[in-house]
Amino acid sequence: MADNKKIAADVLEAVGGKENVTFVAHCMTRLRFNLKDIDAPDIKKIKKINGVLGAQISGSQFQVIVGQNVPNVYDELCKLGGFAKQDAVDENLDKPKEKLTPKAIGNNILNYLSSSMVPMIPVMMCAGLFKTIAVVLGPTMANVIAETSDLYVLMNMVYDAAFYFIPIYLGYNAAKNIGVTPVLGAFMGGILIDPTMIQLAADGAPFSVYGIPCVAGNYAQSVIPILLSVWAMSYIERLFKKVMPDTLSTVFTPFFTMLVTVPVSLCALAPLGSWLGNGLAAFFEMLGSTGGVVAILGAGLLAAAWLPIVISGMHVALIMIAIANFMATGVDSFILPATTLSLWAAYGAEVASWLKLRNKDEKTLCLGYVIANMVGGVGEPFIYGVMLRYRRTFAMAIAGAFVAGALGMSLGVSVYVAGTASNVLNLLAFVGGDVQNFINACIAGAVGFIAAFALTFFFGFTEDELENGPVSEL
Repeated sequence: MADNKKIAADVLEAVGGKENVTFVAHCMTRLRFNLKDIDAPDIKKIKKINGVLGAQISGSQFQVIVGQNVPNVYDELCKLGGFAKQDAVDENLDKPKEKLTPKAIGNNILNYLSSSMVPMIPVMMCAGLFKTIAVVLGPTMANVIAETSDLYVLMNMVYDAAFYFIPIYLGYNAAKNIGVTPVLGAFMGGILIDPTMIQLAADGAPFSVYGIPCVAGNYAQSVIPILLSVWAMSYIERLFKKVMPDTLSTVFTPFFTMLVTVPVSLCALAPLGSWLGNGLAAFFEMLGSTGGVVAILGAGLLAAAWLPIVISGMHVALIMIAIANFMATGVDSFILPATTLSLWAAYGAEVASWLKLRNKDEKTLCLGYVIANMVGGVGEPFIYGVMLRYRRTFAMAIAGAFVAGALGMSLGVSVYVAGTASNVLNLLAFVGGDVQNFINACIAGAVGFIAAFALTFFFGFTEDELENGPVSEL
């Protein structure tokens, strides 16, 4: 456990003592100092402090990178130096406004997604460990406890509680991240997963919001619908805060904000993922039925796209097509093989990241992500803890997945067992045909693992990222 007081004391001494500090605040990951003599600190010495991830000068500020523990270190720093405590500052406050180029827009989207999801990592890791215990002790591995045992049910119940209610947790984090009243973000998340909404989606029943047609959906465990809804809410709430008299604001600003946000979300933004998912499903079904080189490239593209598709919540339509095919024929030769093999590229990227990262704390966390995914079948902690922060690893995993999916299709592998484990035992899905089918699946998975591992290890991180952490957190 980090000794926050010692970290604070060592950092304060290294920046020249309290006499050299004119102002100090913190953001999500960094202590931000205004110093009388900005050249006084020894950056190399500060980087060696146990509990510090990096240090740098940015504009007129001296920044010490601490990580998610920064609020606790900041509290101790203020006590030691007698500094007045400040509210956490905007992560992007020291950055010049970017032109709205495609690259800038893409970075802003990824930053919004990452900074909203990073606070969720402790919950996802905790849930993942419960799931891992259930998997290891359950019938698919050690077979110590039965599926019907109370312990097995409890472990899975805790896991489900973390991921089923993600729209609520994420709604709060996203709202806090972009300046919306946090509890309204959580409220919107609750509306998205209200049991009535889920039942309407299951029944395919007609529904409207203020007379506006609405396609009811099941948004449990989804990410994009709530992120889009909170993004829209930020503009809506800001408008009502400007026009609402102060005496009425406490009651009517939240009311009118939700009054407008609910139809925008339920009728447009939330169903967007479903509409895009249906389009993707039709596209990939067409590629899979074409055969030949087109099908091989299609399987590679599907495997490569699977990670971002799952993050966006657009995977449901594809899975439904795969299940329908499987139920009709007892085998699937396109969607399920490509998506299953893509997981092995993710494993390769995870192991390479664990070996490559230098900071002890980050390395330890990454090892937890690897275990959670390869044993417990929970990949979200690695996605949000590493891939969306160190962007190159995302690209390397996608490239490795393309190789695995394309090779699997060229070798003609098929899935004969649906609903197998989502961890490293997922290759058992290819058992049921001839022995060669299983062997070919193992070959494709291994090649995808090696490709993603090599790409991530050699090209997944810049030297600056290894020294100072991800650039997106500056």
